[in-house]
Amino acid sequence: MRKKAEAEVKVKSLQKALEILGCFVEKQPLGVSEISEKLGLYKSNVHSILMTFKAMDYLEQDPETGKFRLGTAVFGLSRALRESLDITKIAIPYMKEIAEEAGELVYLTIPRGDEVVYLETVYPEEKTLGGRSVTGERSKMYCTSVGKAILAKMKDEEIEELLDGELESFTEYTITDKEKLWEEIRKTRERGYGVDNMELMFGIKCVGIALMNHKGQVEAGLSVSAPSLRMDEEKIEYIANILKRYACEIQKRL
Repeated sequence: MRKKAEAEVKVKSLQKALEILGCFVEKQPLGVSEISEKLGLYKSNVHSILMTFKAMDYLEQDPETGKFRLGTAVFGLSRALRESLDITKIAIPYMKEIAEEAGELVYLTIPRGDEVVYLETVYPEEKTLGGRSVTGERSKMYCTSVGKAILAKMKDEEIEELLDGELESFTEYTITDKEKLWEEIRKTRERGYGVDNMELMFGIKCVGIALMNHKGQVEAGLSVSAPSLRMDEEKIEYIANILKRYACEIQKRL
């Protein structure tokens, strides 16, 4: 947690409970021992908090293994968050048009720290695609097309802060060398869109673009994802032009 955020925490017990709930973003199901070891908390405390979340339907427990996973109450919060964001209401109609023109999956994301959070997934109506909805998931900016597009809109000092520390490799194509990543960001600035060349998931390429609001700030991002065999240079440029065109329309409403 950032130092500023840590200083603002007033209820430590609530912080502890939410950190436990946050463990389920990375992995499910989880047991008491796993969470206790990960967060350095007593098992008895972890168990009490888990059972409280279970009673409130934020967690469910497998009767055979005793392990926990996210419950139905979380879906309600997730839906309420998405519906409260103006960007979702504005972007979805355009995402449907993008999906039809590109013939591929379209994702809407928002930046949070050094990550992007996936808000919505739109599929082309007439095609059955093998992709999946990643709504609610997070990915590092440096290895996603939309993340690179967002980074490219930031000041260099902001980027340096977000890229501080060692960069994790997700595939053999992930760019973890800082100099090479800066070169990629410069390319992204020049062409106006980011490319994920199987850097997050092997066999998947993406094209992404940042969405700016009326204040000139990054509001969100759009990306189109497809199997790498369908994403040659010509297709990438074709999709990038579609994204740029619709981004202009969306940004007029932000």
